[in-house]
Amino acid sequence: MAGPEDVHPQKAFGWAARDTSGILFPFHFSRRATGEQDVTFKVLYCGICHSDLHFMKNEWGNASYPAVPGHEIVGEVTEVGSKVQNFKVGDKVGVGCMVGACRSCDSCDKHLENYCPKVLLTYGSTYYDGTPTYGGYSDTMVVDEHFAVRIPENMALDATAPLLCAGITVYSPLKYFELDKPGLHVGVVGLGGLGHMAVKFAKAFGAKVTVISTSPSKKEEAVNRLGADSFLVSRDPQQLQAAVGTMDGIIDTVSAAHPLLPLIALLKTHGKLVMVGAPDRPLELPIFPLLMGRKIVAGSCIGGMKETQEMIDFAAKHDIKADIEVVPMDYVNTAMERLLKADVRYRFVIDIANTMKAE
Repeated sequence: MAGPEDVHPQKAFGWAARDTSGILFPFHFSRRATGEQDVTFKVLYCGICHSDLHFMKNEWGNASYPAVPGHEIVGEVTEVGSKVQNFKVGDKVGVGCMVGACRSCDSCDKHLENYCPKVLLTYGSTYYDGTPTYGGYSDTMVVDEHFAVRIPENMALDATAPLLCAGITVYSPLKYFELDKPGLHVGVVGLGGLGHMAVKFAKAFGAKVTVISTSPSKKEEAVNRLGADSFLVSRDPQQLQAAVGTMDGIIDTVSAAHPLLPLIALLKTHGKLVMVGAPDRPLELPIFPLLMGRKIVAGSCIGGMKETQEMIDFAAKHDIKADIEVVPMDYVNTAMERLLKADVRYRFVIDIANTMKAE
């Protein structure tokens, strides 16, 4: 049986997890030839998302090995298929969490490929040709042009990479739940990779932003550097009490189990609590506080391709970029250990082009 290195004609090199330890090792594999609607690109940078860590350790129970993670990918186009219309060689390009969808279901018809029942993930899925999808911790990628976004020339590529997951994950619910209007009061729970992007987008929309965190030490960072208007320590009952009924909406980015009742209390009548973090066990949802104010608890997951391009263009116009720490490829396992301890402001980005050396 052919190994992953010789199934396809294009040689590729990356780093892969081999088992539930999640430890990454150098890995030779292959990419498909550039199809008529495909874009092949050299990977320049790839962000490290918390879901990479969950997947590599099989914490969601859906991992397959070897696993090449990475779905915050930016690069430069090296080849385009004969029917490609939107990209040419030399263009800067981005790929997020998806590389395929059925393109014919109700969700796909509405430009919501992210909710397609047959969505193909950038890594950990089986592509149409029967081979596994491998992500951006690698030197080259091939993608159907529909699932690529154009990166405007004025954007810093390293700080743009995290927008392809963290950025769209918070932009989409702010837009859909109409929390993108000037003068609204938006709460952001958790100040990590997602949370810091939520603050930036909400501020760009003209909202008043309050960061809600368990860590008092993050106050200065949130207010003075990221531009939040205020800061609440979620473990301080007096601070929470003083803010009851003041927020139009809350974007909750926390992936650990945490109480929802105090957050629901912060909402005004008709307020919306939108979950974008993914706790690995069910949270308790008290219903009575929802009834008393016609409040909503909702969820949101990334965004469709049309909206992802819209988000990138909005970020370019408003100079929104992620706060990043750029690391070399061989630092990746250390970066994962630090990510587990939340020891990063606020996103690691791997400098693939300059530090990935085929072995």
